[in-house]
Amino acid sequence: MLFCPSMMCASFNHLEQEVKVLDAAGTDIFHIDIMDGNFVPNFGMGTQDVTAIRKSTDKLVDVHLMIANPDEYVEMFADLGADIIYIHPETDIQSARTLAKIAENGKKAGIAINPGTSIHQIEELLPLVDYLMVMTVNPGFAGQKYLPYVDEKIKKLVELKEVFNFELMVDGAISEPVIQRLSKIGVDGFVLGTSTLFGKEQSYKEILDRLKKRER
Repeated sequence: MLFCPSMMCASFNHLEQEVKVLDAAGTDIFHIDIMDGNFVPNFGMGTQDVTAIRKSTDKLVDVHLMIANPDEYVEMFADLGADIIYIHPETDIQSARTLAKIAENGKKAGIAINPGTSIHQIEELLPLVDYLMVMTVNPGFAGQKYLPYVDEKIKKLVELKEVFNFELMVDGAISEPVIQRLSKIGVDGFVLGTSTLFGKEQSYKEILDRLKKRER
């Protein structure tokens, strides 16, 4: 399993230190939410945050582009050092072209899909993606409740990932019971926020060690 701290939930007063502690604790991928206040009703992290995180770790860094016209920003985020770039097909009518642009820039291509987006709407894109991230809350804000109806879609995507060879990720209210349940059915990675990792009494290392131990 891949464990991916959502850096929007980290302490921005000490971002570099947060990254180093999370890195040492066993983070697999640093997850960065980019929001423009248009596609989702909130503003997320910025280019300076991507730069700071990239300079502070050798681990993989992804950017989740919850923005309008993501195709216009692929090269910029590739140049900033993102290893994985997620786009939302819901906001990009030329998603196939944008995914090809990500690959042309030497990065892993990903799509993220909202709870209300069906598999039928994105199935033709699956041969083009390295990562597929299912949102299990409506994107834009931390601290929401997990939407259990998304589980059926996840089960179907587990079958499809064996055909198209992508990593299946989930993001949104990912608690430890959710990790246990979804890992058993074949989900590969989990974006960790306030439900599991941040704002807890235990250290990041204690939490990630426990999750990795349960994986074994």
